[in-house]
Amino acid sequence: MNIKQILKENSIGKNVVIKGWVRTRRDSKAGLSFIEVNDGSCLGNLQVIAENSLSNYDTEIIKATIGSSIIVEGIIVESPATGQKCELKANSINVLGYASNESYPLQKKKTSLEFLRKLAHLRPRTNTFGAMARVRNELSKATHDFFQNNGFIYLNTPIITASDCEGAGQMFNVTTFDLNNVPKLENGEIDFEQDFFGKHTSLTVSGQLEAETYALALSKVYTFGPTFRAENSNTTRHLAEFWMIEPEVAFNDINDNMDLAQAYIKYIINNVLTNCPEDLQFFNDRYDKGIIDTLRHIVNSDFKRITYTQAIDILLASSKTFEFPVAFGLDLQSEHERFLTEEHFKEPVIVYNYPKEIKAFYMRLNDDNKTVAAMDV
Repeated sequence: MNIKQILKENSIGKNVVIKGWVRTRRDSKAGLSFIEVNDGSCLGNLQVIAENSLSNYDTEIIKATIGSSIIVEGIIVESPATGQKCELKANSINVLGYASNESYPLQKKKTSLEFLRKLAHLRPRTNTFGAMARVRNELSKATHDFFQNNGFIYLNTPIITASDCEGAGQMFNVTTFDLNNVPKLENGEIDFEQDFFGKHTSLTVSGQLEAETYALALSKVYTFGPTFRAENSNTTRHLAEFWMIEPEVAFNDINDNMDLAQAYIKYIINNVLTNCPEDLQFFNDRYDKGIIDTLRHIVNSDFKRITYTQAIDILLASSKTFEFPVAFGLDLQSEHERFLTEEHFKEPVIVYNYPKEIKAFYMRLNDDNKTVAAMDV
């Protein structure tokens, strides 16, 4: 059993085997060691009681410091201590690998994210990275569940492509050329016919183009995979590599799209609230005091739907001083979006019918000949 199952279920009296890493070890004068073990299945640890009567207590167990990997076999018993329902009374402990107490960098003291950048091989063992991985896993699972339950077909679109998509940013080139000796034509241009694919290729910025063609045969499809954009990543909204979810539905209108976006967002957030409460509480305590209330508010809200024109009118009528100008034809900035959602409506907002000049060429032109049927949550 993993530790998540043991802590979640009524496991008192069961004989179990756990495999994990030592988070802390405290030795008692009474000839006991209290070892906190974590296996990554959840945020919580399971306390192991190791008695000095175990055959390898003095030779091995006593040397298993923070970071050591161990296998423990024993019986789950009720814990007399407050804050924990049960603990594992060890019948045997096998130490697979020791970590040096002096040099192991992840001690009980708090470590900064900047420090963890230098510990790529160990940072998944921290509470932050473990919680982040479990939440992301739940989001991925919920994404597939949502679209599968709603009749969508999952597509794997190309990662290497010769096509750009909506000018999403500079693309990363893919080539087999020796960059110190690139073949060129007489006019000085690169001779891509000699490259592996015979033409200029890049890492994909979107699977949208392929998904659109499949939607016109399969009706409802979605992509969920890595995308790459060579953008200046000086904001929290720009990443060189990220996983993108792109549904494409034949016969949808703008209202259908808004319904789909709202339903999807509510579904995945509700799944995380239900299945990752410990991890969200950790984020709420350590990083964002209001994150759980915010997520619950989103799930319980009807998203306010306004046109781009209405959004501009609301911003212009406010007494708020914005850093970026507000005018019809200019894109909305983060400060404008935050004012609409956090101050004016106090709920999630969907803005639709944007000016055609600031959206991609393929957006459906509305009857006013000025706006297109585009929407952003």
